Amino acid sequence: MEQHNREDVLILAIETSCDETAASVVKNGREVLSNIIFTQIALHTKYGGVVPEIASRKHIEKINQVIEEALAEAGVGLEQITAIAVTQGPGLVGALLVGVAEAKAIGFAAGIPLVGVHHISGHISANYIEHRDLEPPFVCLVASGGHSHLVVVRDYGEYEIIGRTRDDAAGEAFDKVARAIGLGYPGGPKIDRVSREGNPEAIAFPRAKVAENEYDFSFSGVKSAVLNYLNACRMKGEEFSQADVAASFQKAVVDVLVEHSLHAVKAYGFDKFAIAGGVASNSSLRGALERECAGQGIRFFCPSPLLCTDNAAMIGTAGYYEFIRGVRSGYDLNAVPNLKL
Repeated sequence: MEQHNREDVLILAIETSCDETAASVVKNGREVLSNIIFTQIALHTKYGGVVPEIASRKHIEKINQVIEEALAEAGVGLEQITAIAVTQGPGLVGALLVGVAEAKAIGFAAGIPLVGVHHISGHISANYIEHRDLEPPFVCLVASGGHSHLVVVRDYGEYEIIGRTRDDAAGEAFDKVARAIGLGYPGGPKIDRVSREGNPEAIAFPRAKVAENEYDFSFSGVKSAVLNYLNACRMKGEEFSQADVAASFQKAVVDVLVEHSLHAVKAYGFDKFAIAGGVASNSSLRGALERECAGQGIRFFCPSPLLCTDNAAMIGTAGYYEFIRGVRSGYDLNAVPNLKL
């Protein structure tokens, strides 16, 4: 067993909000001692998306093994763990329940306090792991399969959502367009790859503005425009370039994300901007934001791609900051599929 100081806070974190069964041990909020992820992508690919029932069953099969691996790799036993952090929402209710029930069982059996964590707070906190110098306040864009949020991070665990999607999340639009042009699931990485061979200026897809809130997003219009374009090609018997459609669609989404994000950073007077969530690993989005931020004197932070996807290390970091603020969850902690930030 590794030696840790008594003052060290060791968090065992559990994440099962969608189709990744993950466990991690995080020391003092920023040092990841282990980060084990079992991904179910191959299982769900043949269905073209995540099947909640299959996801829940697979979590039940894998969760003990993943937690044991995380503890072993970190070189710690349960008796050294200070608290257990677990994602309580948002996510798929069956999947979340597996993680919550597991955390409660271990917490009860080992007498370790519990901390319920918001999944999006986890994504934002992924930035603290790789950027030891990053501290609030800053603006963060959270873009994933289920969320497109612009968030002002006032303090650790203190958030103000200033913009959100009115319909499809960015990642959801990527998945639907990928399916339509024959790339399959998961859509984000596949569109990112194919776009490199395409011309982003080939097709003019719309960039939606939401009248009531300058920071809100809407991606169903651009998705519909792509579907209409494909239908028109098929009806006329014309070929279309998969790479051009992918690149033009990706540029339409990236342009809107970049414009709204930088507008918010300037309006709120911050000089720090971060991104988080699965779509944050998109190379076109990262490149565009890096260039824009550099040109405007804004410090840009992003987690490496592994920490953009669902993982437990980010939950451990978010859980640490909740824990030291005195947050404790009771054994009545429940999964909340539409938990508010």
